[in-house]
Amino acid sequence: MSRIYNFSAGPSMLPLEVLEQAAAEMTDYNGSGMSVMEMSHRSPVYDAIIKQTEADFRKLMNIPDNYKVLFLQGGASTQFAAVPLNLMKTGKADYVVSGQFSKKAFKEAQKYGDAKCIASSEDRTFAYIPDVTPDMVRPDADYVHVCYNNTIFGTKYPEVPNVGDKVLVADMSSCITSEPVDVTKFGVIYAGAQKNMAPAGLTVVIIREDLLGNARPETPTMLDYKTMADNDSMYNTPPCYTIYIAGLVYKWALKNGGLTAMKERNEKKAKLLYDYLDSSKLFKPTADKKYRSMMNVCFVTGDADLDKKFCSEAAAAGLSNLKGHRSVGGMRASIYNAMPYEGVEALVAFMKKFETENA
Repeated sequence: MSRIYNFSAGPSMLPLEVLEQAAAEMTDYNGSGMSVMEMSHRSPVYDAIIKQTEADFRKLMNIPDNYKVLFLQGGASTQFAAVPLNLMKTGKADYVVSGQFSKKAFKEAQKYGDAKCIASSEDRTFAYIPDVTPDMVRPDADYVHVCYNNTIFGTKYPEVPNVGDKVLVADMSSCITSEPVDVTKFGVIYAGAQKNMAPAGLTVVIIREDLLGNARPETPTMLDYKTMADNDSMYNTPPCYTIYIAGLVYKWALKNGGLTAMKERNEKKAKLLYDYLDSSKLFKPTADKKYRSMMNVCFVTGDADLDKKFCSEAAAAGLSNLKGHRSVGGMRASIYNAMPYEGVEALVAFMKKFETENA
């Protein structure tokens, strides 16, 4: 069977070139006589892999020297607790709720201190990103938390929110490495890798060094950023194979022009799909135009049965995983870095055909 176009929101498709290299090295990595899956994380061979992965990630993201890169486990959802446990020094933090995951992060933070929702777009089913200005932030809040791209609702911050001199923390799980980002505008960036960087199992944290060492006494050792930083992400066995795959993905992105080129590719793909949606009489995009995500394109027909029919027929045509999140329904096309332009072309062609047949 030939490969399909996989529009899954995560775990998502990986570059074919990366999968082929991983397959070629599956049983014998670089003449070691064993798979990366089998290696001790303390071995010189694996030490070289994780160090090169970090170096390539730093180059790709243009991460300054005063930021640590941590390769962790537990998914981005574990960071919902790790962030307040490490950063809540006064016991106060402000949250912007722009989707399901930022709402979960906010609720988790409330367990550890005075977390306040300072802006929300829940009033319109998260179809937009709420405005944030420095005067909205409490003077004694330790940080402001945002979710930069909302996978479920297909929205994204059009620019870095202005929180004044406060530490900005961003969950970038579904948009990291999709375009250049000024890391210096953030205190912490975290992301589950399974959308744009690697298979499930790896969570990446980028943290400014001055924010380390403030973990509350009750913080579990595994959630203490300083412990992980001091041990180069090797306090315990890291997700070795997933880190290796991430390294291959970073090399692929660098070889293909870095994040400037990724942004150009992604804008081109998104424009093709949104232009069709804006002209369609059957399909309607759900996110406000100003806040549309390049990574997750959400749309509906307005008829749940027709949505179901569309997803079924699309899957039969080799366009897989287009069903929207169970909480909102409709459709969602996730078009991360690894999705080729041809995949979006095939989707639009199918949608046009479906619209003609179901007008």
